[in-house]
This record gives sequence, structure tokens and C-alpha cells, in this order.
Amino acid sequence: TKRLIIVINYFTNLDSKRVVSNVSPGYLRPLLPSQPPDKGEKWEDIQQDIETKIMPGLTHWQSPNFMAFYPANATYPSILGEIYSAAFTAPAFNWLCSPACTELETIVLDWLCNLLHLPASYLSTSATGGGGVIQGSASEAIVTVMIAAREQFLRRRCCPQAKDLLARTASEVEAENEQWRLRTRLVALGSEMSHSSTQKAAMIAGVHYKSIPVDAADEFALTGSGLTEALQNLTRRGWEPFYLTVTLGTTSTCAVDHFKEIAEVKRQFPNVWIHVDAAYAGAALLLEEYHSLTDGFEAFDSFNVNMHKWLLTNFDASCLFLPRREPLISALSITPSYLQNSYSLAGMVTDYRDWQIPLGRRFRALKIWFVLRLYGVNGMKGHVKRHIELGEKFAHWVVGEGTDLFEVLAPPRFALTVFRVRAPDHSSMEQPVISRAGRRESKVDEGFVRNDVLPVPNGVDSSSHHDILRRSNAVTKEVYEIINATGEIFLTSTMIKDVYAIRVIGANERTDEQHLRKAFEILTKTTEDVLSKVETRKKGEPESARSRLVKYGRVDAGRQSTLH
Repeated sequence: TKRLIIVINYFTNLDSKRVVSNVSPGYLRPLLPSQPPDKGEKWEDIQQDIETKIMPGLTHWQSPNFMAFYPANATYPSILGEIYSAAFTAPAFNWLCSPACTELETIVLDWLCNLLHLPASYLSTSATGGGGVIQGSASEAIVTVMIAAREQFLRRRCCPQAKDLLARTASEVEAENEQWRLRTRLVALGSEMSHSSTQKAAMIAGVHYKSIPVDAADEFALTGSGLTEALQNLTRRGWEPFYLTVTLGTTSTCAVDHFKEIAEVKRQFPNVWIHVDAAYAGAALLLEEYHSLTDGFEAFDSFNVNMHKWLLTNFDASCLFLPRREPLISALSITPSYLQNSYSLAGMVTDYRDWQIPLGRRFRALKIWFVLRLYGVNGMKGHVKRHIELGEKFAHWVVGEGTDLFEVLAPPRFALTVFRVRAPDHSSMEQPVISRAGRRESKVDEGFVRNDVLPVPNGVDSSSHHDILRRSNAVTKEVYEIINATGEIFLTSTMIKDVYAIRVIGANERTDEQHLRKAFEILTKTTEDVLSKVETRKKGEPESARSRLVKYGRVDAGRQSTLH
């Protein structure tokens, strides 16, 4: 009980803690012994070390002032689920290891499938043999389905290889040679806004990777025409596109790819496996107003959402759904004698070891079960809806009160706002802008201009245009670095085409309007401070980033800077 109170106190006091750790790399090794103790120590001593040695090195992702990356929510029900899972520890690689581990996972993922309005084929009870499985992360899910996609593609194009390499027929040898030839030509695809996990998965799977350009006019979403052009170009040059990641909520701007158009393209290229990466924004599918986003999913091969981002469940709980489990099992199933049992051999049970790369797995379904039961469907919907509404408020502040300082670069959606600082003296010259093309996901309609990415405005020569961009990028980066150096709030930056941008997302369970308002005021004040120094710095040598931080009182003059 005392240990649980410590955890409760940690959450209670988060608002007053510095969000970002300010330790220097390598801080911990000098504080700890070079080897473990010969005799066991008292828990009180360990707890003291947590407070004095570990806590200073933590970035507090559960803080209401954490507005970086995407959220990684943890709640009391999910923590209790982890405690029970640890107590019941089993590797759970097949049904027999602990039947409840497997069966509860199947049930709660069917619950989630229905809540997210996914096609019925993704249910474990579907006639197509679909179902869901909990992976460690969206990156793990992507590499898993990419391997399944690769093997399915090769099987469809060539006969299966003989299992006995010493007893191959001539036709089997020929099929194997053709498979190895095809492997050198396989290409996995993603848009230029896709998460880097797709490119990394291609590296692991031993295939090529191709990024498909997207345009601001399409709000940085992958379109059917863009995909068709890429596929035709690749096949015309002798490449074999076999896999594509489409995204519901890209990392930089939360763009939504054009799923219905892409589903039509799938008809022309049926051998291309299409995976939907909805790691963060997939949570919005709980709300009826977003159900239409799943139109076209019937044509796709897999879908993934991370409950450990927006859905109140601590890491790791990444839920992968497929309309057909057979390609995954065919690619990953190996059954040595020591894993055989009568239930598995009779096909009476699901063995999730065949749905993933590792053999063993934790009882992760417990924490999902606890969260869904204790919050209920209405509580989960309210959680997501509240953050979307808060995000719209923040965007209104940026395009309203901050109109002279900031420029929103993409339509705000799913609680994310992406913007930059306007270049100094922007009023004397038209600013290059990024599109606003009116998506219904956001109620924010002001402050955007429909245009292509960074065109050279009429009457502005190319060198002046790029000078505006350079100055805007420099000021935006400086504002970003100063804010994160203070530790009051934590933000992340991104590059959209050639534009340096700041991302603000308030989707932490403890984040409220007051926290977002505080963030906006910090952004405004810091930006005004930086802009007021620009003219002064023009008169002499540019100050270093550290000198400016010391001047603004953001870091102590005697402490080594941790900015890189």
C-alpha cells in the first residue's frame, strides 16, 4: 500500500515538476557503484536512490505540461493491470501456457475492433479468419506485417520452396531461384510523411524502400493518383512494389491519407499489401463523426492503433488487426516438438506466437480490459473528444491572438497544432505559406491560405523568398530551443518540406485548458523576446544559442548546456 501511495503522489505532484530532464549525458554512472552489492539492501535505501538518482533523469511524460511527440498515457487501471500481469507472469506463447492470457486478448480486441468501427472482417469470429493481436509497438506491428506481405507476394508469384533442401525437384529449384531474383526487386512504400518505422522495417526485411511525395494542396496526404503514379513508375522500371503503409494521422501534421481513393488503386494492384498506421489518431475512431474515415478499410490488409498513446493504457499495448490471419501465420509459424500440444494441433485454439516475431509474450490484455471496464465506452469517448476540443481552442488562439507572430502550417486536427514563427519584418513582404484546404476534422477555418508548399510569391524574387524562409526557420528554432531549455513545458519540432515548425499537442489525461493557455503564453512571450533581439543582433556578431539562453535567464551561466 505504501508503494502505491508513492505512485499516487508522483502523479499528484507532476504539475509542479520540470517536464524535461536537464541532466547531462552520462550523469548516472558516477552516482552508482561499479558493481551490484554482495548482500541485499533495504528497500528504503533503494527508494531513496529512486528519488535522488533516477527522478532527476526522468522526462515526465505524464505531466499536463508535456505537449511533445504524441502522448503516452498511463492511468491507474492500466498500472493495476501491469501489477496483476507481473504477478501472473507467464511467457504465454501458446494457449496452453495460460488459456486466460490468449482468450482475454481475443475478446478485448474484438471489443476494440467494434468500438473503432473497423470492418467486421477484422473480428476473430469473421468468416475470413480475421482477428487482432497485441504487439509491442506500431513499429513492431509494421515489420511483422511487412514480413507477412513479403512472403505472401513471393508465394503468389512463385511456387513454395521445398522444405527439404536436399530433395528438391528441378521445378522447385527453379521456383527458389525466381524467389531470390524477386527479392532483389521488392519495394516497400510509404508517403514522405509516413513514420520512419516503415523505412526501418524495409531495412529489417531486406527490401528496398520508396517514399512517395505529397503536396500541401492535398494537406500532405497520400492520394490515389499519387500512389498510382508511383506504382506505375516502379513497375515500368522492373521493380516489384509489394507493401504500402498508409496513415491515419501522420507524425508531423496528423494528415489523413485518402483511403477510399487508395482502396480503388488496390483493385489495380491486388498484390500490394496495404497497412493502415493509425498509431495515435486511430483513437478518434471511437467518435461517430470520424467513422467515415474507415471507408475503404475492407480492401486493406492490416490496421494498427496504439492504446498506449491516446487511449489511457500504459506502454506497451499496440493493437494490430487483420481481415485474414493466414498470411501472418504462414510467414511466422514454426512448431518444434516441444511446442506441440493436442489443442494446437487440432486447430482448436489461437497461438499468438504465430502472429508475432518473438516467441514469448506478456499478459497485456489485462490492462486493456481494466481500462475499458473502468472508464467505459462513454468515458473513453469523452476523453478523446475533450482533447480534440482543447486542440481547437489552442489553434484559435494561434490564428487569432497570435496572428502577428505565428503562422499555422497545416489544418489542426486530432488535438495537434503545427505552426512557425513569422519571419522578422514579415509585414513588408508576402510570406510563403502552406495550404489550408478545409477539412471537416477541425472547426478552425481562419488563418490558413490555400497554396502550394513554399511557392515564390508574385513580385518576390527567389533570393528574397528563401531569405524569408531562412529567417523564419532560424527564429522558430530559437524559440523552440529556448522554451524546451526552461523545462516548464515540453514541445517537439518538425520539418515540413523546407519549413521548420513547432508542434503542440495536448492529449495527456491531465492536460486541461489552463495548461494549454500557459503554453500559448510562454510561446507568445518567448517569441516576442526573440524578435525584439533580432535587430540588436544584426548590429554585431551573432550570439551563440547558449549566450542567448543565459541572457534570457533560461539557464544558469555556470551550468553546462544540454542543448544540441
